Amino acid sequence: MLNVRRLLLLTEAAERGSLTAAAEAMGMTVSAASQQMSLLEREVGQPVVERLPRGIRTTPAGAALADRGRAIRRELRAAEADLESFAHLDQGTLRLGSFPTASASLLPLALTRFRRKHAGIRIEVRAGVLDELREMLHTGEVEQALLWDYDWNRVDDPALSLTHLLDDPTVLVVSADSPLRTHTSVRLGDLADQEWIIRADNHPVADVLRRSCRRAGFEPRIAYASHDYQEAQAMVAAGLGIALAPRLALTSRRSDVRLLPFAYDIPAPTRRILLA
Repeated sequence: MLNVRRLLLLTEAAERGSLTAAAEAMGMTVSAASQQMSLLEREVGQPVVERLPRGIRTTPAGAALADRGRAIRRELRAAEADLESFAHLDQGTLRLGSFPTASASLLPLALTRFRRKHAGIRIEVRAGVLDELREMLHTGEVEQALLWDYDWNRVDDPALSLTHLLDDPTVLVVSADSPLRTHTSVRLGDLADQEWIIRADNHPVADVLRRSCRRAGFEPRIAYASHDYQEAQAMVAAGLGIALAPRLALTSRRSDVRLLPFAYDIPAPTRRILLA
């Protein structure tokens, strides 16, 4: 296989008509350039330049090689430009993992701002629950992922680099006409006689509700198991019960429900939002 650097030297010499000028363009001494040209001629088995009193000119074989060298030089420069653009986030693909409440609240604004700065980057988003997102990170399906945890299920994985983005408090969701709506804050222990809307299918927020109520000294009475937060809000608005939810999950809040914070002396759990 031909030596690419020698081929580029020949191309420079053909264009400049001088081995001295080609050596300068390639960052070489004239003696080194002359030696490399001789090695190239040995590789191809025939002369590629003719030495003239002033400068050089290519033989037919040398001219053909110089034409190929120009094409190779273009491709190499394009490759360097590609690498430069990747380094400056001008092109490429960013693969993200996210979970539904982050995708509906935090992620759209972040993606909008990112696209304004890096319009050439293609973004792919994969959605999943916590264990699925961690698996995507480990298998390389995504490079970064938004994760969440509570104090009883901390993400503790030495293979992941974690950045704590923010805390997402748990709030109480009540109907717009609920007697509780006038409270500036509520104590969980005062809600023992309430009916509750819970998340179905072993959703993490169902675990939050049960843990919080047991910590306050009672077992929650479940009136309805919802499959998403909009459904939970609708059942709360209809007066079927009250609900717990992370604040970020209620970005699209119905007008007929109210959100109440918990008293600080017995707070409901706060989840961390992480970038892994």
